[in-house]
Amino acid sequence: MLRLILIVIFLIIFFIISLPLFVIEWLIGKFNPHAKDISSLRIVQSAFKVILFIGGVKTTIVGFDNIPKDEPVLFVGNHRSFFDVIISYSMMPHLTGFVSKKEIEKIPLLRTWMRYLYCLFLDRSNIKDGLKTILSGIDNIKNGISIVIFPEGTRNDEDGIKRFKQGSFKIAEKSGCKIIPMVQNNTSAVFEEHFPRIKRTHTVIEFGTPIDISTLEEEQRKAIGAYTHDIMLEMYEKNKALV
Repeated sequence: MLRLILIVIFLIIFFIISLPLFVIEWLIGKFNPHAKDISSLRIVQSAFKVILFIGGVKTTIVGFDNIPKDEPVLFVGNHRSFFDVIISYSMMPHLTGFVSKKEIEKIPLLRTWMRYLYCLFLDRSNIKDGLKTILSGIDNIKNGISIVIFPEGTRNDEDGIKRFKQGSFKIAEKSGCKIIPMVQNNTSAVFEEHFPRIKRTHTVIEFGTPIDISTLEEEQRKAIGAYTHDIMLEMYEKNKALV
């Protein structure tokens, strides 16, 4: 329980400090929007790294060089834990937003940081709102901002990777950006498997070979969700040996 208590204390301090930081970031954005984007990214990444340090989470990284250095991409991840975002986002080399469920937008302070980082809030029960979210994601990609999405649709409580929702890939299909399979192993062992305790844990994250939809055969393009899922499931099973 000590790790959980320390993380809660850190988050309280961080959100208190966030109040003046929001003003500073807003002022920076008035003169240099790009500088604001990068500073906001690094602030949140630093906070996530502190959480991982307190929680005793160590992560083996595989395939980091597969992330393009000069173009935005769609990161497609499996989802087993609240820590999936904390671990993966702490490693993003460039400005990146992620798709979150609409309910998160109701949380004060957190939603402000997320908006600063171009995160998108998806209402899964509203098709029209979901389309707007996809269009916003396409605009972000065109503006050089990568996107992280978890196409299982919800957190997976079982071993393996659930089938993907095909609509999750519209951002890549319509923008032409590459897809980076992003697979994490053992993240549920940090917290969910023994709630409410946080345990010292070793996890694995692998960034797979970029998928360029334009180079795929027609049948593969039509079933891009299943195609990507099969690649990621193979990565997931392989990396069990690294945990």
